[in-house]
Amino acid sequence: MKKIILLVLLALSFIKVKAQQDAQFSQYIFNGLYINPAYAGYKEDFYVNSFYRSQWTGLNGAPQTISIAGDGAVANNKVGLGALFQNDKLGAQSNTAFYANYAYRLQIGEQANSKLAFGIGVGFVQTGIDGQKLNPVQVGDTYVPTGNQSTLLPDGRLGILYTNDNFFAGISADNLLAQHVRTASISATLIPVPKPHEYFTVGALFNVAEDVKLKPSILIKDTQTAPTSMDINVFMLMNERLWLGGTYRTAIDVYNKPNLQKDLSKSSAVVAMAEFFVTDSFRVGYAFDYSLNKLGTYGYGSHELSISFRIKSNSYSDPTRKCYF
Repeated sequence: MKKIILLVLLALSFIKVKAQQDAQFSQYIFNGLYINPAYAGYKEDFYVNSFYRSQWTGLNGAPQTISIAGDGAVANNKVGLGALFQNDKLGAQSNTAFYANYAYRLQIGEQANSKLAFGIGVGFVQTGIDGQKLNPVQVGDTYVPTGNQSTLLPDGRLGILYTNDNFFAGISADNLLAQHVRTASISATLIPVPKPHEYFTVGALFNVAEDVKLKPSILIKDTQTAPTSMDINVFMLMNERLWLGGTYRTAIDVYNKPNLQKDLSKSSAVVAMAEFFVTDSFRVGYAFDYSLNKLGTYGYGSHELSISFRIKSNSYSDPTRKCYF
């Protein structure tokens, strides 16, 4: 049965092989650079954050993703700079990306921490497929590559982000260039080329008791080649040290997508998550995803580990400022 599920997943990817999807993360909420280049410099100090995710554990060829991001603010906190590296594998498919991110941050309103940031990211995507990892049912099937095919494409991302001490909202898009610069030779192969993804996120922070804060948020992710996805997140911060919370992830109908199967399951996953500040400069996190569709009965869930730390204090930053988004 596991082989059948994997075969179906690979078949769906070959229906429109140019439509590789963005890697799935659950702990993006603690470092928005993964979904929005305008997040660069938000913390003002210089931070490094890393993720490792093993999705659908127990299934052969299940997704495995690693990502490292670093960012900070310069020029009296008016400019945010960031770098993002990501490697994602799904069966025979692979995708490696690197982006350099720039954000210009404007203070708006009377609050010192009320900022509107405009971000841009430029870099490259190396995407490919390894035919040696596929087992064709029929020898000589022309839809199965005989070797390792890959290509390197330039790419870009854009975003806008508003933040203050108690609220944030952002909109962004990635994979904006790769599909437009592919050559005729690439189009003739089975190499998956990423399609644009759009993100909208909004959230707030509330004091609910002494040393207890509540942080609800929503993320909507959309692309033409997959159902629109919505994450509903609720987290609680206790004693400025421990985040506990979870996510409910589901598909939503925003507009008609005629190329998609009509009877797809909407409920996707629930997530339990914890983030702990070991020190003021070092944080570790863990998330466990459980699929609510049929995959949940065949695997052992998805596991995600994150580590982040402050590597340098910005002389312009406010030492009393807490970064909650």
